[in-house]
Amino acid sequence: MKSVQVVHIVDDDEAVSDSLQLFLQAAGLNTVTYSSAQDFLDAYRHEHAGCLLLDIHMPDMSGLHLQQELLAVGSTLPIIFVTGHASVSTAVQALKAGAFDFIEKPFDNLQLLGMVNRALEQDRQNRALLVQQTAVQERLQALTPRETEVLDYLLNGKATKVIALELELSHRTVEIYRANVMQKMQSRSIAHLVKMVSGFHVNPH
Repeated sequence: MKSVQVVHIVDDDEAVSDSLQLFLQAAGLNTVTYSSAQDFLDAYRHEHAGCLLLDIHMPDMSGLHLQQELLAVGSTLPIIFVTGHASVSTAVQALKAGAFDFIEKPFDNLQLLGMVNRALEQDRQNRALLVQQTAVQERLQALTPRETEVLDYLLNGKATKVIALELELSHRTVEIYRANVMQKMQSRSIAHLVKMVSGFHVNPH
């Protein structure tokens, strides 16, 4: 089931929070408001889709602190920081930690809407990539120990005859393993295979 994207608004100023919610809902977006960073953190689930409109300066837990907490649990929700007390150093700190964008109060609503829509598109791309990565991981786990070993050789550019020699197997046997790897990985070429598993650590058993 496809996750519904929601703009999560975290701001301890109820008037600002309500205003943002009304504007974004009028633009056709789903929204949920939270009066503190801790409230959002308590409600957060990894499957949440959308983006986060986050005030930086809040009591108890700041927006920057919440950002760090979310990074620690592997959240990919794009964060747009909203603040009435912006400073260059704060903006740089937030962006360096992976914030999607940064806007200062008072802001232009249309500018914010454009920013939110771009963040939602980034979220869609993040989630599509995660689905692809999960599928590749599942395919890797479906390989037998010998197929994983052959895969490692293929990723290192080894020719079939070289693999056969190093593994002390017949050329035909290696060809069969290679065909099994390509089929299980749903890969159309070695180049495609390399691109597919780029970033994954393949451990021959």
